[in-house]
Amino acid sequence: MANTTVSIPLPLVRTNQWSIVLSVLASWITGEAWILAIPLLAGIMGLLFGYNPIMRTAKHFLRKNPADYIPEDWEQQQFNQVIAVACLALGLTGFLLGWTAAGYVFTAMVALSAFVAILGFCIGCFIRFQLNQYKYRKSLDNS
Repeated sequence: MANTTVSIPLPLVRTNQWSIVLSVLASWITGEAWILAIPLLAGIMGLLFGYNPIMRTAKHFLRKNPADYIPEDWEQQQFNQVIAVACLALGLTGFLLGWTAAGYVFTAMVALSAFVAILGFCIGCFIRFQLNQYKYRKSLDNS
């Protein structure tokens, strides 16, 4: 049985990243924390059901066949989405509980990492790589 790699077209990943950045900025500008629920719920749905409504909607606007775009690794994107969902959830919770500093810290982290990823450096990818390196070195020590 062949081992196939599941991928996501880069424009869909970028759309998801922009939705995070713009939602955080909109919540900061308006003071409406519920705006953070949009990428949060989309991310949770993507993790639990494999259906991210933001990416599914963006898929309708692709001009080429999805396979013709630069592929992004599905597993890596799931890892990144876990981090984003955690930061968005902690940020939203912070704002709702009146812990404004925590709200700003967690939303700034997720917005900054999404924006840096848009610019070309994936912080989540770097974290996952370092984690895998650590696991590998640990396995050598246990041998």
